[in-house]
Amino acid sequence: MSKWLAKKEMSNIAIERRKFLTNTALLAGAGTIGAFTPSTASAFLLQESKYPTLTKIINGYVADKKVAGMMAAIGRGRGAADMVAAGTLGLDNQKAVDMDTLWRVYSQTKPITGMAAMMLIDDGVMKMDQPIADFLPDFANMKVLKNPTGALDDVMPARTQITIRHLLTHTAGLGYGIISKGPILKAYIDNGINPGQVSRNPIPGFPVGAPTPDIETFAKRLATLPLVYEPGTKWSYSISLDLLGYVIEVAAGMPLESFLQKRMFGPLGMKDSFFQVPQDRVKDFASNYAPFAGTLFPIDPAANSIYLDKPPFAFGGAGLVCSARDYDKFLNMLLGFGTLNGTSIMSEKAAKTGMSNLLPAGVDLSGTWVVNQGFGAGGRVGIGTAASPAGTYGWGGAAGTAAFVDTQRGLRAGGYTQYMPSNVYPFQSNFPKYVYEDVLGVSVDAVKTS
Repeated sequence: MSKWLAKKEMSNIAIERRKFLTNTALLAGAGTIGAFTPSTASAFLLQESKYPTLTKIINGYVADKKVAGMMAAIGRGRGAADMVAAGTLGLDNQKAVDMDTLWRVYSQTKPITGMAAMMLIDDGVMKMDQPIADFLPDFANMKVLKNPTGALDDVMPARTQITIRHLLTHTAGLGYGIISKGPILKAYIDNGINPGQVSRNPIPGFPVGAPTPDIETFAKRLATLPLVYEPGTKWSYSISLDLLGYVIEVAAGMPLESFLQKRMFGPLGMKDSFFQVPQDRVKDFASNYAPFAGTLFPIDPAANSIYLDKPPFAFGGAGLVCSARDYDKFLNMLLGFGTLNGTSIMSEKAAKTGMSNLLPAGVDLSGTWVVNQGFGAGGRVGIGTAASPAGTYGWGGAAGTAAFVDTQRGLRAGGYTQYMPSNVYPFQSNFPKYVYEDVLGVSVDAVKTS
């Protein structure tokens, strides 16, 4: 379970981490974390007996000044989630974090986009193994690199069409700015194939690429570049969920953001989920930091966040800002196999399928974050082993967040904080362990697999 979440989503950042953080310190200046407020301390006392592990961990992170704020939202069954929280929205903001704090969830957007696709499959608008060229003809005749890090003109024709399944499971053969290497990475940078945002300021150690274009231009540019792998053969973390957002737009006849609002956010009452944070919600927005040498350096202060600007398009793979309360509604809907409080978002079959192992047969998982795991609609799924408990589905985000459901044990959980890179601390990778220790009284390795 230690590899259950995408703890290395920003793994290439670590290569340049020291240079990045050192220069960020010069740009942003240092800060310190305030002490616990009385209300926060009281909350810890109330939850300590129920969630001793999470209380200790979260309390410790804040007390040790590793983060400005941190919290967990744990739901047992279908009722309201419990909260374990400590700290504040930022070094310069003494408002305590709570269920309504807004967090950059980055790649936790992927399961939401994945389930949006499952809705359209449920509607009969598209099919799991349908070529995406039916919606985006530019992808009909793709080329594949003979060497994943080789020259862009050393290619061969793709034998297989990219399908919806491939986009859902990161097996389409596409690259990612945080994963790819060699000429294909430079091509992505030069073409603005960068569906994500971190800061208004340039990040030292990383090239400043072309601006990210609108989604139609993004897709057309992407279609002119070779694939890194033959579709369906290799799991490789990618921009596939961002491209899937455009497939959803074409299939549904409306932008991804509008589709989510109409079919998911609105019906579920998710009022705190944004691709652009409204100005009147800055008061609830946590700042994002980079830890270095025992100090936190602000890389995206809430008051001047890049998330206050309208993005080029709704990044289906990494664009959402959510409250824990909102994301818990999404998880609760999944726990109810498509239904929350009597409101049906998708059929039980669609929800269960999205949380099942959708990987193509024979796909190579070696050297990836999903070795001996399954993968569904934008998130990792359990396959029934001690390291991968049956009934589990979820993913993490680049700023240290994590969330999952366990449908066999009636459990849902989200962990929230804001620091980058996500693997600088073990909170994200160990979050499921902390949850299972508190809820079941055992380590995750002891969770039954059937």
